[in-house]
Amino acid sequence: MLDLISSFVWGPVTIIFLLGTGIFTTFLLKGIQFRHFFYSFGLLSGKYDNPADTGEISHFQALSAALSATIGTGNIAGVGVAIASGGPGALFWMWVTAFFGMSLKYAECLLALKYRVIHENGSVSAGPMYYLEHGLKQKWLAMLFAFFAVIASFGIGNMVQANSVAAPMLSTFHIPKLVTGLIIGILVFAVILGGIKRIGHVASRLVPFMALFYVVGALAVLVLNFEAIPAAFLTIFQDAFTGSAATGGFAGAAVAQAIRWGVARGLFSNEAGLGSAPIAHGAAQTNEPVREGIVAMLGPFIDTIIICTMTGLVIIVTGAYQGGLSGADLTAQAFGSALPNVGRYIVAIGMAIFAFSTAVSWSYYGDRSVEYLFGEKSIMPYRILYCILLPVGATFELRQVWAISDIFNALMAWPNLIGLLLLSGVVVRSTREYFADPRRVRAH
Repeated sequence: MLDLISSFVWGPVTIIFLLGTGIFTTFLLKGIQFRHFFYSFGLLSGKYDNPADTGEISHFQALSAALSATIGTGNIAGVGVAIASGGPGALFWMWVTAFFGMSLKYAECLLALKYRVIHENGSVSAGPMYYLEHGLKQKWLAMLFAFFAVIASFGIGNMVQANSVAAPMLSTFHIPKLVTGLIIGILVFAVILGGIKRIGHVASRLVPFMALFYVVGALAVLVLNFEAIPAAFLTIFQDAFTGSAATGGFAGAAVAQAIRWGVARGLFSNEAGLGSAPIAHGAAQTNEPVREGIVAMLGPFIDTIIICTMTGLVIIVTGAYQGGLSGADLTAQAFGSALPNVGRYIVAIGMAIFAFSTAVSWSYYGDRSVEYLFGEKSIMPYRILYCILLPVGATFELRQVWAISDIFNALMAWPNLIGLLLLSGVVVRSTREYFADPRRVRAH
């Protein structure tokens, strides 16, 4: 029953709604992800920062916190699932999703800054629940989003992550699952106790390291198989529009399957439109919502166009996708076949770091949502329960938890997308006013 509900909520209606909203916002904003792509790097460097602005973390820390949530099992297991189920052409549709997802991230993170709440102690609460309540004047929709986010945090941000890392730690390093879960739980608690400032501080150091570690490993495989790279790109583009022929243990995939799996896994990986990233970006130290929106655009680019592409190319150039495997097993097989002595360690360590960082950031998404629903006193009990569930998740088989996580992840998107569509006029107006004033664009 859960699988049926999951396949429905991640079916054509949600995918069309997500991708359609991305296309709509790209059109309204005249391809902002193209026009101001390089400006985002200037903002990220701190060139335009004003120390007097309100907020808790820098642009770079906000992007790192959001990326630490999205760079996770989706980049390793999700790409493996997409290619195994939709063929190599699914990677092309992941790129398409990421491109339109960049404008979605821009819009939702701009709104998060515009409608965030600054508390007396200087701490920040932001996210779709605040722009749904204060911008759209629909508190019931805001509460619905916050409820879905809390449930999703215990699943996709917590138990699923612990379980995903416990299995490779057991098979690769012979570490018992419970030990892995306890270590993750203790480390996560130590980080989240310091709130978004400590999360941002840890993420800003962990994210560049973990991305570089994984990308260097993938590049090593691609260098060893460089002669197969042109053919891999040709296969990706051909299969995106013609479907995959069956070869070896691979069953082949129709174009519709390539689109379905590419779009669904792409959205799942970079979370554009789901409403999670605005909660982190809303804490950024800036008084210009447009600036944080521009920075947030880089999320889908880094997550999907760079890191997912690395995974996908490794799977395709090694031919591993023809062996009948799927998910993380497919990715591990691809790395292991190209780098016999170290490949599986790259995947296992990558999974461990990615899962830890995802658990840290999703705890913040959950505690902001819990605070919105039940008040400040609910934050600490939530954090304790969150960390207790990590070792629980590590030791159990989680088919049901995966299904529930998928369901509530998709359900988060619906209130958020309604808000983005109905507040699109605010996004367009804010963007136009900002870029019409050279002093605001260049101000230090």
